[in-house]
Amino acid sequence: MARVVVVHGIGQEFLGPEQMHRDVVPALRDGVLLAGSPPPAAEDVVCAFYGDLFTEPGTRADDLPPWDEWDVEEGLEAELLDAWRQAAEDPAESSTEAVATRGVLGHVASRALRVERVRIALDALAGTRFFGRVSDRLLVLALRQVRRYLTEPELRAAARARVAAAIGPDTRVLVAHSLGSVVAYETLCAHPELPVTDLVTLGSPLGLRGIVFDRLAPAPVNGAGAWPGGTRRWTNIADRGDIVALPDRLAPRFGTAVVDQRIDNGTRMHDLARYLSAPRTGTAIARGLG
Repeated sequence: MARVVVVHGIGQEFLGPEQMHRDVVPALRDGVLLAGSPPPAAEDVVCAFYGDLFTEPGTRADDLPPWDEWDVEEGLEAELLDAWRQAAEDPAESSTEAVATRGVLGHVASRALRVERVRIALDALAGTRFFGRVSDRLLVLALRQVRRYLTEPELRAAARARVAAAIGPDTRVLVAHSLGSVVAYETLCAHPELPVTDLVTLGSPLGLRGIVFDRLAPAPVNGAGAWPGGTRRWTNIADRGDIVALPDRLAPRFGTAVVDQRIDNGTRMHDLARYLSAPRTGTAIARGLG
């Protein structure tokens, strides 16, 4: 079994574990090498894949539905979209409590007004450095996958089961990106007997109050999240411009034992390969491998 398990984020439903492995392993090995440590062998890295759970069993759609502002659901999806928009407009605010707790769109009584504000938010995000030239349907897809994971118990349990199944007796490091960090965290909390010693989260939304943090399992107690199972070390890495990583520091939510670090991924702030190839990520992985 693998010594390192990597958990992907949203938008991977058209791939599979072998394709993920092909793309992930070189970046991960480069990160460890650039950190000055011997990289793990390719066969020592496994990708825990759950992207197919967001599609109908046995099918792959040819294209995404023609989603637009009318398809963003009131509540979690609209609130997350608004948080992303605010962070994109003012990156300096991305780690503040204000952004993390605002849920304006979810409380707008008029659907017409809400849809208008969603349209404004979609237009604003589509023109940012973070998303670039991204269509409405891709933005709605991202919102929908986060909402589905947090609100559909069967899908949530299945994703966590995929991660748990990928972890073997030799696994020491769990590296998780984006929504995958939520899946990985909850898996470790549910299975403290797993042998993982080091959790490395990349571009994680785990600390986003009201949308993600307060919906975690187990639920936070008195504003503090549980420590992830039997993990000894937790390194959280975020690009300052990564609007998914709201807030970019997790120690205030999960305790001072979390080591928060910032990196610069250039124009691809949320890109998994950029995160994996960063020397600080490589250092965290190498530490876990001994």
